[in-house]
Amino acid sequence: MLEQVDITQEQVALLAPLVRLLVSTFLLVVAVLVLRSVSARFIRKNVTTSELRTKWLVQSRNAFVLLLLLGLVLIWGEELRTVAFSVVAIAVALVVATKELILCLIGSVLKAGTSAFDIGDRIQIKDYRGDVIDHNPLTTTLLEVGPGKGSHQLTGRVLTLPNAMFVSEALINETPNTRYMFHVISIPFKRDHNWQGAKQAMLEAAKRECQPYRDEARRYLVRFSNQRGLEPPSVEPRVTIQVPAPEEIHLVMR
Repeated sequence: MLEQVDITQEQVALLAPLVRLLVSTFLLVVAVLVLRSVSARFIRKNVTTSELRTKWLVQSRNAFVLLLLLGLVLIWGEELRTVAFSVVAIAVALVVATKELILCLIGSVLKAGTSAFDIGDRIQIKDYRGDVIDHNPLTTTLLEVGPGKGSHQLTGRVLTLPNAMFVSEALINETPNTRYMFHVISIPFKRDHNWQGAKQAMLEAAKRECQPYRDEARRYLVRFSNQRGLEPPSVEPRVTIQVPAPEEIHLVMR
């Protein structure tokens, strides 16, 4: 019996603030309605012009509505503040919990908006490289190509990348999107090897292979550059020298 009385007292203690708020709200509404009625009666009796009387009635009604709203805010302000904090906390927790999912969706929108690649393109992002075989709003699937950046062999592995990577990482599309493009081949030599003769042989071989396409490629690249306001590049093959180490020489053929 005592336990039941204690529970009832606790419930009353918890409900007391709510009861006070409800009573205050009721008294506020009654007071506003009474004042509204008194003011409307006063306006109807003392304002003779119908146009002015309507104007005053509307303005008084709006004033009392505003007064009612302000009173409700003052009465329920603490509770509204608590609810607002709870809503903000829930929103922040939701954003933190679904951050990666949101980034994946943003990456998907960015990918579609920029047309960065399509099915069948060979792309590289960070250390991942392969041919695109599928993509959806959350992930992009690649057939891995490697090992290394210079290899073009399929490894047999399938890479599933989250689209969030496209938001913060640079994407390289290795699939040619123009009719002619430049190819670069690097061949290493020791410093005491006959790299001078190799350089001449590589240049002659490049000129011989490019000769049938050189004029057409030049016209295409000039037109392509003019459309974009760029200086047209030279289509003549060339071999340059790089020295990555004191005892090494790399011949880079373009």
